[in-house]
Amino acid sequence: MAEWIKRTMAEEIRKRIKQFPILAVTGPRQSGKTTLLKTLFPDYNYVSLENPDNRSFATEDPNGFLIQYAGKTILDEVQRVPELFSYLQTAVDASGEMGQYILSGSQNFHLLKHITQSLAGRVALFRLLPLDTEELDAAGKLPNNYLDACINGGYPAIYHRGLDPVDFYANYIRTYIEKDVTELINIRDMNSFRTFLGLCAARAGQLLNLTALANDCNISQPTAKAWLSILESSYIIFQLYPYHNNFNKRLVKTPKLYFYDVGLLSYLLEIRKPEELSINRLKGNIFENFVIANFQKLNDNRYQHLNYYFWQDHNGIEIDLLLKTANAFDVYEVKSTQTLSAALFKNLKHFIELASPEEVRPYLVYGGDEELVRSDVQVLPWKMLAP
Repeated sequence: MAEWIKRTMAEEIRKRIKQFPILAVTGPRQSGKTTLLKTLFPDYNYVSLENPDNRSFATEDPNGFLIQYAGKTILDEVQRVPELFSYLQTAVDASGEMGQYILSGSQNFHLLKHITQSLAGRVALFRLLPLDTEELDAAGKLPNNYLDACINGGYPAIYHRGLDPVDFYANYIRTYIEKDVTELINIRDMNSFRTFLGLCAARAGQLLNLTALANDCNISQPTAKAWLSILESSYIIFQLYPYHNNFNKRLVKTPKLYFYDVGLLSYLLEIRKPEELSINRLKGNIFENFVIANFQKLNDNRYQHLNYYFWQDHNGIEIDLLLKTANAFDVYEVKSTQTLSAALFKNLKHFIELASPEEVRPYLVYGGDEELVRSDVQVLPWKMLAP
């Protein structure tokens, strides 16, 4: 068996298995949910509800199913049997046992809907995304440069099995993304959806213009909105929302579009090799996506519950990533260059002046390898994406 890459989330899950009757782990397909749970809890029963026999048993006789699996059990792809959630509530309320069930699933919309309706207050919810830079670095798997990292992405199978990223992502789109899409919504023309997916990739790191996206794909705006929702619920894309504050009311209000996995993004943009990425006009957008998605992964893996934003004023001056804490703003500029210049710090200085007298902690994340302080700004190399 290939060596398992230790997940940061493992310790957070262990802490809460004694505090909640149910744990739920969501995330995209192939992000390592099953491997993580089986590794952490080898003494638990494991039942996959993708299996037709198990699914039929749970659907037709939920009481009998939960009697058979009354002990500690992992229920995988549990959103496939929505009828089961109310019975789970009754079972854990009756037993009073902590950590009795662990649920996992790859469709955020259905899983969260049923948890909210039936299991509120009884479940600790985790989201396992593809590998972040800390996890890859700790396992000795992080590439030496960000170009390779952006091509490879973070799906564990690429590293566990030494897969060619091109082969992995080609099959991932056909086997998982299109499968989930067809299950969640009736798409008559899969070619149109593939075009839509590619157009989303071309807009990564940009303000989301739903009307233009629909027009370019020759679909209606409601259809484009529905397809975006499916991609979000399947953990393919996410939207980063703008931060609003009274110190400047004339701010952009439109979210920006990003992909959770930069390897998938590069594949969709038909970038297959690092040298192709190095000269691609979208290199800056891809690097920005890489950095911002990694912050989202670190946030989930550490169970921090932080809310990240971007900031942009009506003049187009922008802060790529912003975190408002009780005491200060943490603001980040993201640049793919490996050469530092005064121009890179311009937006950060503008924001510091605008936010005064509030404290601002400014950071520049760049494509180089050295950590340093320049112009009172903490400069972070791409490998170290959190101070």
